[in-house]
Amino acid sequence: MSATDEQFQGFACPAKDAPLVPFKYTPRPLGPHDVEIDISHCGICGSDIHTIDSGWGPTMYPVIVGHEIVGTVVRAGAAVTDLALGDAVGVGAAVHACLDCDRCKAGLDNFCGVSPVFTYNDVYPDADGVKRPDTGARAYGGYASRVRVDSRWAFRLPAGLDRAVAAPLLCAGVTVFAPLKREVTSLVAQRGLPSPAQLRVGVVGIGGLGHLAVQFAAKLGCTVTAISHSPSKKAEAATLGAERFVNLGDEAEAAAAKGSLDLLLVTTFHGSMDRFLGLLDVRGAAVLLAVPEHQVDLNGFSLIGGGKSLSGSLIGSIEEVKATLEFAAAHDVKPMIEKFPMEKVNDAIAHVREGGPRYRVVLERTASTFA
Repeated sequence: MSATDEQFQGFACPAKDAPLVPFKYTPRPLGPHDVEIDISHCGICGSDIHTIDSGWGPTMYPVIVGHEIVGTVVRAGAAVTDLALGDAVGVGAAVHACLDCDRCKAGLDNFCGVSPVFTYNDVYPDADGVKRPDTGARAYGGYASRVRVDSRWAFRLPAGLDRAVAAPLLCAGVTVFAPLKREVTSLVAQRGLPSPAQLRVGVVGIGGLGHLAVQFAAKLGCTVTAISHSPSKKAEAATLGAERFVNLGDEAEAAAAKGSLDLLLVTTFHGSMDRFLGLLDVRGAAVLLAVPEHQVDLNGFSLIGGGKSLSGSLIGSIEEVKATLEFAAAHDVKPMIEKFPMEKVNDAIAHVREGGPRYRVVLERTASTFA
């Protein structure tokens, strides 16, 4: 079979408001730095739902989503030296960057200023480095049989890390761990603290992102407060490592928590950013990780009144993805997952839309998925 005849199989969304359907596509040629991965698992991320719904802007249909990909290397380009056939690897939300611009050279390849490519709903640059949406090679995600990516964005799984458990770490995991590690390191240094134990870290939302953020913060040694509108999450948050719990639905609890935190990770956004910032002490820092489809409003006095800061964070760099996987494996940080056969992808998406998972859904390829 020639390269032009070869096809990968997947489940694509053909249009807005449509269910996913079987789909075949011809992959871009295997480049010298590329690996081809036989997919065994793929997590369902909130980004997948936003994309198939065109919630963040127009989607390039048909689209195969999925950027929490785990599988086995089955082919490798001539220039690949860090991976071998048979290696278990994962692929996250990015698959390409120029690696030559100032941002990339500074280790900020996830913010590449020249030719960044996300795992799906994107196109690769042509030989001249220009991305042409109408004619460029499309990037397709992990609800599929195989995927081809640059080997530098295919991460060998640490020994002993279960494949299904590893999948959500590739997006949800790094999305919370990267900014958490940066901010904790910075705040401990700025304040001259003897250890992270003196740092009061809050996590808004105990869901797909938040349940991992609580674990990571606790394993970093911080004093962790879980924050939710659901009092039913209190006992579970404690098992994840939270020492305190704030029910924002209880006005007395919410009032008592004002000014009690040094760092706040906002992993879900329901309500007021001003209210979240009110939980921070003077010189506290908040990081927005949730991306609602509506405008986020903010009163400037919520920041300047206490010398507070608000920033955002986008997935993670190559090195941050590696660090996330290594830290999770070393400290037994595990997402709570529910598995669905990949061929039941529409049922799995419906389950996510209904808010049913505790807390991530992972699609698992079976013998009948593409039979």
